[in-house]
Amino acid sequence: RVLVVGAGKVAAAKIKLLLAEGAHVTVIAREVLEPLPEEVSVIVRPYRYGDLGDFRIAIVAVGDAAINAAIRREADAAGVLLNVVDTPELCDFFFTAVHRDGEVVISVSTQGAAPALAQLIRDVIAQALPPGLGSLASSLRQRREEVHQRGESTESGSWKDLVRSELQALVSSRATSPREV
Repeated sequence: RVLVVGAGKVAAAKIKLLLAEGAHVTVIAREVLEPLPEEVSVIVRPYRYGDLGDFRIAIVAVGDAAINAAIRREADAAGVLLNVVDTPELCDFFFTAVHRDGEVVISVSTQGAAPALAQLIRDVIAQALPPGLGSLASSLRQRREEVHQRGESTESGSWKDLVRSELQALVSSRATSPREV
């Protein structure tokens, strides 16, 4: 369960990320400025002391220093982890720029200093990766389980050599495949 205070463009982007990770999101906002997914519980009113209630995580995206500071104080008293958008010094954690390909997840952070830089770095890394890493990870998961069922370890150099070989084959197949024009 996550509380999001605010319902503008930035809040909507954070909500999308939270839902993708399986969070149950409640929004409190004076007004809803962006369309929100149906699975989000929305309370249209200003934030009030005590709204953190039973939440363990809260995101504040209102752009009001007084509200940010008040919620920070309440979060400290209640033991709630807090992210205050665009105010890194009030944050207990930061969102990262994430690239996903199946089970392969690349995450980049600048600790709130420059989210746009984190997004650009993520994009550069994603461009450099061969397509199909997610499929390779799934295949290796299955093969790893088979190795473990035989009572063998995947901590050995031979397993790492196999993984390296599979990755090199994936990269090679990308280099020799015709590129789309």
